[in-house]
Amino acid sequence: MKAKRIAVNPVKGVENLPRKTAKRRVYLSADDVYRLADESGEHRALVLVLAYCGLRWGEAIGLRVRDVEFLRRRLTVSENAVQLGTRHAVGPTKGRKARSVPVPAFVLDELSAQCKGKASSDLVFPGRDRGYLQRPKSSTGWFQAAVKKAKVQKITPHDLRHTCASLAVSAGVNVLALQRMLGHESAKVTLDTYADLFDDDLDAGAVSLHARYSTAHNCDSPKLLASCGQNAVAGRSQGVASKRENDCLPAEMPPPRQCGRRDSNPQALSSTGT
Repeated sequence: MKAKRIAVNPVKGVENLPRKTAKRRVYLSADDVYRLADESGEHRALVLVLAYCGLRWGEAIGLRVRDVEFLRRRLTVSENAVQLGTRHAVGPTKGRKARSVPVPAFVLDELSAQCKGKASSDLVFPGRDRGYLQRPKSSTGWFQAAVKKAKVQKITPHDLRHTCASLAVSAGVNVLALQRMLGHESAKVTLDTYADLFDDDLDAGAVSLHARYSTAHNCDSPKLLASCGQNAVAGRSQGVASKRENDCLPAEMPPPRQCGRRDSNPQALSSTGT
């Protein structure tokens, strides 16, 4: 079509094509991440950066010492090193925009040791001959060896990016901040990609609305009073003010979400699951 060798697109309007199925994502818990990092040896800091900063593999191995802002606790991510055979092609990030990524203090401590004695232009995670680090082999590389030793479910380095999203949501990071952290084009992309991580927010929303807006009028029904742990007679005998403050509050609030989303992600319930 672009070369104008044919006048009409022969596949235009073709229907009932098979849809691409979404790959099941793997989310590690915080405990899993620590065990994996401990078993990664000299790559410990890299594993923590991937899991807690959400960088892509090429972005992480492309980091230079000057990109680590220790005072601001940020990483400046502007380059992506793509492996082509045994060589690397360095270019802009996938979104073609530099971004500033927050770094937890405990990860920054690991980076401090990693950067010690290096020049500002040196790579933070160098490979052989101080060049770019090769992607670990799928079955015999250091990463899969660490996965087996840590006894976590089978993952790839890129799955740690998904784990970062899970841990961030569990910690209360909002969607816009997560979008900027991961370098997505928009918050919609983040929501569409990680919709399963926000299931708990639906239940929490109902609880919050009930606690904030319930009144004596809509709490007089036996069913609602029963959910508040009362009976209808006792409920009507009290004043509106007390009902708003105490009577209509849920008898039990949902348990707080744990780091690693063990409550909403069955993948994180067992570190040996697949």
